[in-house]
Amino acid sequence: MAMGLAQWLGPLLLVSLWGLSAPALLLRRLGEHMQRLQENSGLHLRLGSGTATLPRAGWLEQPLDPFNASDGRSFLQRYWVNDQHRAGQEGPVFLHLGGEGSLGPGSVMAGHPAALAPAFGALVISLEHRFYGLSVPPGGLGMAQLRYLSSRHSLADVVSARLALSRLFNVSSTSPWICFGGSYAGSLAAWTRLKFPHLIFASVASSAPVRATLDFSEYNDVVSRSLANAAIGGSLQIVMHSLGQRCVSLSRAETVTQLRASEPQGSGLGDRQWLYQTCTEFGFYVTCKGPGCPFSQLPALPSQLELCEQVFGLSASSVAQAVAQTNAYYGGQSPGATQVLFVNGDTDPWHVLSVTQTLGPSEPALLIPSASHCLDMAPERPSDSPSLRLGRQSISQQLQTWLRQAKQSQLQ
Repeated sequence: MAMGLAQWLGPLLLVSLWGLSAPALLLRRLGEHMQRLQENSGLHLRLGSGTATLPRAGWLEQPLDPFNASDGRSFLQRYWVNDQHRAGQEGPVFLHLGGEGSLGPGSVMAGHPAALAPAFGALVISLEHRFYGLSVPPGGLGMAQLRYLSSRHSLADVVSARLALSRLFNVSSTSPWICFGGSYAGSLAAWTRLKFPHLIFASVASSAPVRATLDFSEYNDVVSRSLANAAIGGSLQIVMHSLGQRCVSLSRAETVTQLRASEPQGSGLGDRQWLYQTCTEFGFYVTCKGPGCPFSQLPALPSQLELCEQVFGLSASSVAQAVAQTNAYYGGQSPGATQVLFVNGDTDPWHVLSVTQTLGPSEPALLIPSASHCLDMAPERPSDSPSLRLGRQSISQQLQTWLRQAKQSQLQ
């Protein structure tokens, strides 16, 4: 079990080392890792079943500025559909939200919510985040364009996509829509339910860092404890060896040069976009302080904030103000959203920014022992721990309870 856990903790720790010049990119690297696992698992499922059926990709025309009706500019947003488990027009719709990276067919074929779809007869749809993957608006990634990249713009996309997809796939008006997401996309899933409860019935938010923070020193507090845990691997030499990886890093000058490039760099890259979101919404700058720090080379907070100035011309004070505004708008770790299940693992450093304790009868939280970032969303494996299996069962049971309650209320 230790080696299996190391497979998940390893990329998380490697990200810390890869990102020495730009720690703000940590969360995006984890999202990329999760996406690769889903893509590989989805391919395996298709080959193993002997079928050539692939999920369908589609495109929605979305307004570039959804908050300005007089602005007629638009862009194409990619989505994927898997209807092989759909039981009928009145069945639930599982909407998998994309985050800070591209989405492929694996997003509707493996992991959440695809694994739950057969039991619920659900239609599974995934929606790529604006400015990531192939859903990049025309005009490049200059500052004039990036002003339309934010979580609030993304939520507006979800709303318009939910309405358009309902018509496109003839979804009943009584069908419950349930959002799923992991990491930043998990926060989006929670916030979509928070802001639009009349459109989104419930959400499952995995490893969702809903509290923005400028100085994320708690990250390495959790990493330090995890490295000392023999059940997880005991040390970083063990993790590196198990993955066959070595530490690499870029110079500060190289990092700044790459992040200043305003031309889209392909479907799998989004470092500039994500850094922009950390500078204008979230912070998440990982620092390492004190004698218990497992990494001694991480730059101090002023050095990381300087990256926002060097790349985007944004001052440290404006970043701090943006972080405060994000928490004020969404509620931080007390969002007040009902029918949102927050799922976290206690070895995931990001869980300290999420909701880990149940806040009320309709605000449940699940903390899975010895689970790392978004592990509940990963495809099932024989090596999965009993606590992880139990956690996945709890997610399914919670959805069953909510959907049963919805059906009963419709009959009244």
